[in-house]
Amino acid sequence: MVHSLDVYNDFKNKKISLLFWQYALPAVIGTIVNTLYNIIDGIFIGHWIGREALSGAGIILPVMNLTAGIGMLVGIGSASRISIFLGRGENDKAEKVAGTSFMLTAVLSGITLSLLLYFVDPVLHFVGSSATNHVYAREFLEVYLPGSIFITLTFNYNNMMRASGYPFKAMVTMFISVIANITLAPIFIIGLGWGMRGAAFATTLSMFISFLFVMQHFIGKNSNIKLYRRNFTLNLTYIKSIISIGMSPFAMQVAASIVVVFINWQLVHYAPLSNVSSDDAIAGYSNANRLITLVIMIVIGINQGMQPIIGYNYGAKNYSRVKTTFFYAVKVATVITSIGFILGFFIPDILVRAFSADEDLISISAIALRYTTLSFAFIGFQMVTTSFFQCIGMAKVSILLSLSRQILILLPTLYILPLFFGLDGVWAAAPTADLLSTFTACLILYWYFKSLKKRHCCN
Repeated sequence: MVHSLDVYNDFKNKKISLLFWQYALPAVIGTIVNTLYNIIDGIFIGHWIGREALSGAGIILPVMNLTAGIGMLVGIGSASRISIFLGRGENDKAEKVAGTSFMLTAVLSGITLSLLLYFVDPVLHFVGSSATNHVYAREFLEVYLPGSIFITLTFNYNNMMRASGYPFKAMVTMFISVIANITLAPIFIIGLGWGMRGAAFATTLSMFISFLFVMQHFIGKNSNIKLYRRNFTLNLTYIKSIISIGMSPFAMQVAASIVVVFINWQLVHYAPLSNVSSDDAIAGYSNANRLITLVIMIVIGINQGMQPIIGYNYGAKNYSRVKTTFFYAVKVATVITSIGFILGFFIPDILVRAFSADEDLISISAIALRYTTLSFAFIGFQMVTTSFFQCIGMAKVSILLSLSRQILILLPTLYILPLFFGLDGVWAAAPTADLLSTFTACLILYWYFKSLKKRHCCN
């Protein structure tokens, strides 16, 4: 059993580097494990269903980002508020946040999933589906969308589990789901011959198993905060507090969906001008994106490990520990993204072979991966900075930083660069946006720490 007093003493007194890895390592492992869902699906879809199905899996990425965004809106917002309340010693408010989170997720997910299912064909046409990949994308979504509410709830409470002092148990939750997915995917896709529906069934059923595990924690005896029936309400005060912080990662996910849709449109337009089929270009981008996401999710895991430490100490007004934790997280994230750049730039063809044996598709995927990792060494800093402002409740700044990379900078570059460089311009837009958004994050961070030093004499 984890004793709350021990957890809070650690937040206040334990050496930052040791405390950081205590929380970040399970979070990183958990996010890596979670990312394996997409990679596992890609491997089985690419090798056992076909390249058109792989293109279909790439087309639905904006839809999956949108459903994941609800999980981030509620889950990360709730976890951040819980950390701040625990830092203030307000455990009863932390439990009210946990109860409100369940109801809010049910309402938002129910509305979103119902609309997406009803308009599934128009949605797929909007995101760029073709006559060949549309059927595969539709088959996946028809199964995935109804079950994605369990994915969202698992994400929510896994974050709250970590924020309330159980990082190892949060990691175990994700291990359970990926082991189930690795077991079920070949059975459903290959053994039963269910194709794309089999991939979707494996994903949703695996996460349902994790959902049962994580919910058992919060209704059991060994949790610092518990779920009580009386807290299952739509309390407007707590909804506002959750959304005010969760809006930043939600905006990031919505922006990511918009960007992927725009990339798909640009690939459909410019790929044939370079004698590349649009389906292959979309599949190539999808393959590269799966690998890029693995690195991004490691950084997100670092952010998740950083969040309860910063949230608690910010709530307790221990600003020197807030600053130390942030800069330590930046160093670690930069090392990770630099490794991502080295691998993605120098051996992309080796990496993308995991998804296909087709040499043409391997070549396209390798080009996409090499381009999109050009500025990866810098993106860790930008992501940690964005998360930092979210952790301390400065939602507007966090949203601005999120949108600067995904919308304000990337969309214009996605439009302008292809006018001059064609398909290469589509690939080059992401690293260009990464560089410019990192510079923006530097300026805002400098302003914040300068003002913090004046207000609190924090060196």
